[in-house]
Amino acid sequence: MDKTEEKKLEEQHRPAVGFQVVWREFKKDKLAMFSLIFITLLIVAVFIASFIIDVDEIMKVKLLGRFAEPGVDGYILGADDAGRDIFGQLIIGAKNSLIIAICITIIAAVIGIVIGLITGYYAGKVDLAIMRIMDFIMILPSFMITIAIVSTLEKYSPIHIVILLSMFAWIGKARLIRSKTLTEARRDYVSASKTMGTSDFKIMFREVLPNLSSIIIVNLTLSLAGNMGAETGLSFLGYGLPPSTPSLGTLVSYARDPEILVDKWWIWLPAALFILLMMLGINYVGQALRRAADSRQRLG
Repeated sequence: MDKTEEKKLEEQHRPAVGFQVVWREFKKDKLAMFSLIFITLLIVAVFIASFIIDVDEIMKVKLLGRFAEPGVDGYILGADDAGRDIFGQLIIGAKNSLIIAICITIIAAVIGIVIGLITGYYAGKVDLAIMRIMDFIMILPSFMITIAIVSTLEKYSPIHIVILLSMFAWIGKARLIRSKTLTEARRDYVSASKTMGTSDFKIMFREVLPNLSSIIIVNLTLSLAGNMGAETGLSFLGYGLPPSTPSLGTLVSYARDPEILVDKWWIWLPAALFILLMMLGINYVGQALRRAADSRQRLG
């Protein structure tokens, strides 16, 4: 057997690592692969289309086009009760909901990771004090508090929604990272780094954090769907984005009117389908990433 064949056999029997584990899971799960491609193309299409669409023109009231059906008078998906184009509102609303969900996910992840690493690494009194604070925040009715604060604001913007939802979204991530850090902080490589005089900051963020990357990626993926649902839920109830700003939740809220629910389905159904497909796609991708993370942990 020559060296080339030996090398090929060696590569075939070499255990998968890193991205190879993730790619293997996606190849095995065709639904997860399709979901990843679908939501990626959908998000890219939404952001590209949002730069082309004129928001002011979309939100202009046109009483002559009131409740226009799909395909009539140039309306691709019809019009609402003010003659505003549903297709344009769907694109802008999807972009707004995605941006808000991504911002909440990033902010909550940064706060949760930092606090989780600190509490898990130092443990002791630091862990006890911060955990009691997190326990108190967890028992608060976050959704009701958000609604109450929005109700008191005369003018609010997407930034206010991001801040309000991020105030509570970091708790679960911090507890997850803390539990994993408690285990990692007692491993031999951490003890060796301390013996060599490496600073705690470098140990936490250069050695412990990379070993938590798999679980963090999985959590971020699933949190994105949850945060998107939280924003659309608030907008559906009328406490999310302002009425002048298109949102998926605002479009779905039209379904509260029985007449629109039955006879004017084109107003709310496209937004509802978009939310459903995004949620399902993200969850399938998250499940594949979770299996990959579990496989990587088994492989060490």
